[in-house]
Amino acid sequence: MSTATAVKISPSEQEALSEGELRAWRGLLRAYGCLAKRLDTELEQAHRLPMSSYEVLHHVQEASGGRMRMCDLAEQAQLSRSGLTRLVDRLEREGLLERCSCTHDARGSYACMTTSGARRLEEARVTHLAVVREHFFSHFSELELGALADMWERIAPCNGC
Repeated sequence: MSTATAVKISPSEQEALSEGELRAWRGLLRAYGCLAKRLDTELEQAHRLPMSSYEVLHHVQEASGGRMRMCDLAEQAQLSRSGLTRLVDRLEREGLLERCSCTHDARGSYACMTTSGARRLEEARVTHLAVVREHFFSHFSELELGALADMWERIAPCNGC
């Protein structure tokens, strides 16, 4: 039996989206899709490293000691635990990450950066920054980027959803 609660929608919320709402929503999805596809293609072609792998390696490198609990990594990378497990399995086969045991919790494990993973991430960072700068940042002033960051924070605070 499902424990999910049905969301109650008021009659006014059932109305179609306004033109502004629709443009904003579709624009967000289109912009994200376009940027993600471009970034994924560039990282894959130049470094054999898809965007999802880059993001996971980046989060692990940024974590204390180059290691991060798998459950925290799944949350940071916006992946399901099973999706992260499959991705870490692949990164482990490629020698970019390894699983390390958690000394204070036998049930937990860490994803730990390898030397090879750190090297591949550093190489890919140049491509990542170039693509993001050219296809995203270059379209906005510093003031606009700050406003965008503030708006995204309203939707998805840095401390989680």
